[in-house]
Amino acid sequence: MKTFSATPADIDKKWIIIDAEGVVLGRLASIIATRLRGKHKPSFTPHMDCGDNVIVINAEKIQMTGNKRQEKFYWHTGHPGGIKERTKEMILEGPNPERIVTLAVKRMLPGNRLSRQIMTNLRVYAGTDHPHEAQSPEVLDVKSMNKKNTRSA
Repeated sequence: MKTFSATPADIDKKWIIIDAEGVVLGRLASIIATRLRGKHKPSFTPHMDCGDNVIVINAEKIQMTGNKRQEKFYWHTGHPGGIKERTKEMILEGPNPERIVTLAVKRMLPGNRLSRQIMTNLRVYAGTDHPHEAQSPEVLDVKSMNKKNTRSA
């Protein structure tokens, strides 16, 4: 039995669209990170970008458990000299609410050059409109996935 290692010719990338409305941020980010890396595929190869292209819509309507919306802080604006303290609620109400989802997914990927390449396959939009209709993305129902994985009391 030989070990399979994917080459660029073997990789089949799909386009997936995820609606983030009413989904818990951490659970959504872990599902997206798995899809971006390609770990859901049997042909997963750790050193290749074999994941799918993921489109996330309604990022401004994301849910958080507990009081994270008011108590969790981000310390940098992304600009040089931009060390500022902002809550998640301030960022979600600001001009770039998609930054919350992008940072959550980025921090769930390993910190290497391949992760930076993988992050280019993620597109996050605050509303429902996106310019990727030509790729005919498949809808991934994350809400039903979360219901299957949670235990009933």
